[in-house]
Amino acid sequence: QVQLVESGGGLVQPGGSLRLSCASSGSIFSISVMGWYRQAPGKERELVADISNDYRTNYGDSVKGRFTISRDNAKNTVYLQMNNLKPEDTAVYYCNQRQLLSYWGQGTQVTVSS
Repeated sequence: QVQLVESGGGLVQPGGSLRLSCASSGSIFSISVMGWYRQAPGKERELVADISNDYRTNYGDSVKGRFTISRDNAKNTVYLQMNNLKPEDTAVYYCNQRQLLSYWGQGTQVTVSS
């Protein structure tokens, strides 16, 4: 069983930065695709970014050039560096791990407001 624990969310002003972390339990992290999704009130959950087991990355159009996903297989952790944050980035951010099955974290709130 895989458990994902996100951290690093919070309140930030427009133009600011945050770094989210997601720590995974279990032994399949290094062969898993890791991703970050977000869901704003009244909207569907959407892909923010994901990274494959061979470090290929994929980003949602709205975050390209501002967000960077990375992974540390030695620490079983995936990161999301978010720069130049905008109010429309406000959402609950969820970590996802995919390797045959899909696992989700509990989510962490990111609020961008002045």
